[in-house]
Amino acid sequence: MQQHSAQLRWEHHTQRPLFGLALAFAVAYAVPIVRPDADRDVVELCTVVEWVVWAAFALDYGVRLALAPHRRAFIRTHWLDLGAVLLPMFQPMRLLRLVSTLLLVGQRARMASQIRLTTYVVGAVVGLLMFGSLAVLSVERDSPHGNIRTLGDAVWWSFTTMTTVGYGDHAPTTGLGRMLAVGLMLSGIALLGVVTANIAAWFIARFEKDDVEERRQTEAIRELTEEVRALRGELAELKGTRVER
Repeated sequence: MQQHSAQLRWEHHTQRPLFGLALAFAVAYAVPIVRPDADRDVVELCTVVEWVVWAAFALDYGVRLALAPHRRAFIRTHWLDLGAVLLPMFQPMRLLRLVSTLLLVGQRARMASQIRLTTYVVGAVVGLLMFGSLAVLSVERDSPHGNIRTLGDAVWWSFTTMTTVGYGDHAPTTGLGRMLAVGLMLSGIALLGVVTANIAAWFIARFEKDDVEERRQTEAIRELTEEVRALRGELAELKGTRVER
């Protein structure tokens, strides 16, 4: 019990710092893509920041694993965290660090009970749009047959892909770009399903509340009717008694 409480305290205290590091990662990831002519020192600094953020999330996972009361159960229930931590080690690609950081931030966001579903969905949409745009721009800008050359094109493509509209005016031509497109489409469908389910649950809760209130009113009317009948009966008995006298 004490070990479990220590794990909860660690997660509570590291929640905001890790989100701050995730924002630093977003800036470090975006600068070399938005400014391809940036100095070499700036690019190297951004790379260092990305790896530092990944190391911080890896350390966070290690500490939570050490504090977990049942470590095997923790690994089984947090296998996605472990995969995200190990993912960049297989091949030092910036895109893998991007995917792993998104997964880790998403997992920690789901742990935070104070974050409501709507806030989480909005944050997920904004994050996917931003990172999807930057990722597809980084892999498609230098493609010989690519038509996503600017950040505006990439943002427009990400938006139409996530909403599954797909106008077709911009489309990835590389294999990695198409993999990103599949990921964005599936993510968009999943987020749309979450929003739809949330709205449906709200309407159902409202209807149930109205039904409960209506049943209460019906029960109150029935009780009042029975009381009135009882009072009428008592009055009738009193009148009968007086007539007999």
